[in-house]
Amino acid sequence: MIAGLFGALLGLGGGFILIPFFTLVLGINIKYAIGASLVSVIATSSGAAATYVKDRMTNIRVALFLEIGTTLGAISGVILAAYLEPAALYLLFAVFLGWSALAMLRKKETQGGQVIVKPDALADRLRLHSAYPGGPNHEMISYRVTHSQLGLALMYVAGCVSALLGIGSGALKVPAMDQAMKIPIKVSSATSNFMIGVTAATSAGVYFIRGDIIPGLAGPVALGVLVGSRVGSRFLTAWSGRTVRVIFVVTLFIVAIQMGVTGVRSLLTN
Repeated sequence: MIAGLFGALLGLGGGFILIPFFTLVLGINIKYAIGASLVSVIATSSGAAATYVKDRMTNIRVALFLEIGTTLGAISGVILAAYLEPAALYLLFAVFLGWSALAMLRKKETQGGQVIVKPDALADRLRLHSAYPGGPNHEMISYRVTHSQLGLALMYVAGCVSALLGIGSGALKVPAMDQAMKIPIKVSSATSNFMIGVTAATSAGVYFIRGDIIPGLAGPVALGVLVGSRVGSRFLTAWSGRTVRVIFVVTLFIVAIQMGVTGVRSLLTN
């Protein structure tokens, strides 16, 4: 339930809580922990996405556009998992996530008016620009999407990393939308929640065929995460963008440290 709450609030999926708990506390094999984590991501997305769409927080056009990259990346990640050594990847993305957290911390959240961004012909053609209820009185704030092609490329990387390392791809999706595409943090989190279920389902199908998803473990996980995600989705609407950003940055640092420790441990083991 805790993983679902934070996963829905931040658009991460909850794997950053579940995988360390399963492996370090319960002593579950990492491949089964990743399988259960992917199921939890699907449950988080299912529990929170409907609320965010109803509240007009999710940018569905952006989600469907970027899902092309994440789905292709997830398929590539599953294929590459059999050939790549994950230790170096853990260390690489630990550094990347730490840098992303610092960049997000420096960015100021606007409460009114549009942020001036570089014109993007593809975003104009696909009508990716939108508005969300983000003001003090929940009035609609317009925003424009930029660097859509860069965002699509980053989503491919996010999907690939999600399948390779078993982390919620939201840890890369939200910074990509927030930093590269200049989408407000609350919209980025909500849109990430909409997307992560599809990405996880792509990977989870392969893990299920391999026998790496144990129903007796994944079932209770999905139930608890579903309940927690329903609660977490209410916080995003009520809290300010600055509050969500600070919580996300702290969480991102925790995930970066966790990935770095895992990478060093894997190198020492090998």
